[in-house]
Amino acid sequence: MGMTMTQKILAAHAGVDHVEVGQLIRANLDMVLANDITGPVAINEFEKAEFDHVFDKSKVSLVMDHFTPNKDIKSAEQCKQCRTFAKRFDLDNFYDVGNMGIEHALLPEKGLVAAGDAIIGADSHTCTYGALGAFSTGVGSTDLAAGMATGQAWFKIPSALKFELKGSLPENVSGKDVILHIIGMIGVDGALYKSMEFTGEGVKSLSMDDRLCITNMAIEAGAKNGIFPVDEITEEYMKGRVNRPWKKYEADADAVYDEVYTIDLSALKPTVSFPHLPENTKTIDEVGDIPIQQVVIGSCTNGRLSDMRIAAEILKGRHIHPDVRGIIIPATQEIYKDCIKLGYLDIFIDAGCVVSTPTCGPCLGGHMGILAAGERCVATTNRNFVGRMGHVDSEVYLASPAVAAASAIAGKISGPKGGR
Repeated sequence: MGMTMTQKILAAHAGVDHVEVGQLIRANLDMVLANDITGPVAINEFEKAEFDHVFDKSKVSLVMDHFTPNKDIKSAEQCKQCRTFAKRFDLDNFYDVGNMGIEHALLPEKGLVAAGDAIIGADSHTCTYGALGAFSTGVGSTDLAAGMATGQAWFKIPSALKFELKGSLPENVSGKDVILHIIGMIGVDGALYKSMEFTGEGVKSLSMDDRLCITNMAIEAGAKNGIFPVDEITEEYMKGRVNRPWKKYEADADAVYDEVYTIDLSALKPTVSFPHLPENTKTIDEVGDIPIQQVVIGSCTNGRLSDMRIAAEILKGRHIHPDVRGIIIPATQEIYKDCIKLGYLDIFIDAGCVVSTPTCGPCLGGHMGILAAGERCVATTNRNFVGRMGHVDSEVYLASPAVAAASAIAGKISGPKGGR
């Protein structure tokens, strides 16, 4: 019986030729990741276990991104604990205020993750790196602590769902619309502990930013991971970033999938996820008249340069609705600098928006855009659970940067009329 891409990567990292669905393995890791919320918990467990070393100081990353710059005393103490740990073990990859970014945008940008890697992170959206043809998944902080010390983790081999993509995306439709469509189709538990494998001739029409967005939200369908094949687009992205060997894995022709879904990209429309689950989707022509008070464009899902470009194209020469607060968050310092060079920041500010330093901020109701009771926000983030962005009586609508920017101008959920 053949193996999927994910199964092949896990087999290789376990040092075996073949694995079966449900089999327990211990795999070697290429990167172990935590942030300023999950890092302190992992460090506490690390110290409780009396570990006295990390397995490889170049393969442990700590990124201060959720509550930075520190929003209060507690967040300051959490970051201080991570800083102390990073200095103690001389970690190569510690990112703090001034050189940080949102972790799942930063690590690919820095070339710290690559095709064929096995990666764990104490953050559920670690599945993002499957866009590069890697196996990556979120784990608990205890597993993360063990991973930092041993460079290994236990996994149960997942079964897989295959998404055969055909065609190419229409104007104003992006990777965010693809993944929202899929989650709306299979539900938030439709891929529970399964690998979401994206294949087909339509893959070549998706940019790396589209792919990173799609795999980022695999967890919102319950998936263990999401993964794309390695092609010319992947190789071009890694070129000049990844300075070590990487490996391309391909699914066997006789690989077994629990289900196979065919998605015609050309038939997709801008899609919005209504409160309070990502599966509660409607296409833009089904939305109706829904006034909003805030728009957030950013996050590990949609804070990349192409997302900034799309928003800038729509906002250029326009002003957001007087009832709307527009918050733009480039995902890394490099993206922030590029936005300055390209004139995007002028466009955003002239349109009445604020531009933040890279941070997760409002995505998890942390800071930089908390909602009051009764307020509605269109966000390019990844979750819209009850109270996710503030008050339990607020509402979050997930959408693409194009829809978010157009909605900011209209003062209600609205489809873009130009620019992809």
